[in-house]
Amino acid sequence: MSFDRPLAGPRFGPAAGGRASQLVVLLHGWGADGNDLIGLAPALAPVMPNAEFLSPDAPFPCEAGFGRQWFSLGDRTPEGGMSEPVMTARMAAVAPMIDAFIAEALDARKLAPDKLALVGFSQGTMMALYVGLRLAAPPAGILGYSGHLVAAGELPEAPRAKPEILLVHGEDDEILPVGASRYAEATLKRIGFPVSAVYRPGLGHGIDEDGLRHGARFLKRVLGA
Repeated sequence: MSFDRPLAGPRFGPAAGGRASQLVVLLHGWGADGNDLIGLAPALAPVMPNAEFLSPDAPFPCEAGFGRQWFSLGDRTPEGGMSEPVMTARMAAVAPMIDAFIAEALDARKLAPDKLALVGFSQGTMMALYVGLRLAAPPAGILGYSGHLVAAGELPEAPRAKPEILLVHGEDDEILPVGASRYAEATLKRIGFPVSAVYRPGLGHGIDEDGLRHGARFLKRVLGA
């Protein structure tokens, strides 16, 4: 797998025109691409008219034969899962590409990290949490839909940088069970991160209107929009 090319993908906004005052980076799920999550931008823009939304494509073709992936889900255990050390190593390998994308995007717009929010869905949430909780200058917030926290043991017990986090998950998720976000919520709270969560009854592996409204309010608040 090659890391030669920088990340790129669709963008949206600012809806008000002019220079962006906030930046929202959207990380899509496994088997999708940047066009998937950029579809959230028109719904979020009314409460953040001065925000620019960037939705990069993951660097690798998805092994399922469609879309893109941030890391491979191959080499599963006999039980059908993936060992945490393997998953952590794959996420650590791709994280510098996301770090570079964020740094270049902020620099180009002359924005500080406290004007940045990361939004992820599924595998994109895993990457948003992995990257966002390890940046030397953290984002203002991380919004994770239907995701999972990996390598929590590597996080400091008393982190100096504490981005706010909102987790949203469907209680009937058939791909990543809701227990993944419940674990993430409890673990991050124990470590000392400011975390809130919304669990949606009857929702599968997706984002509904209520979850989108909660996300919009969260982003507006943490970005000072």
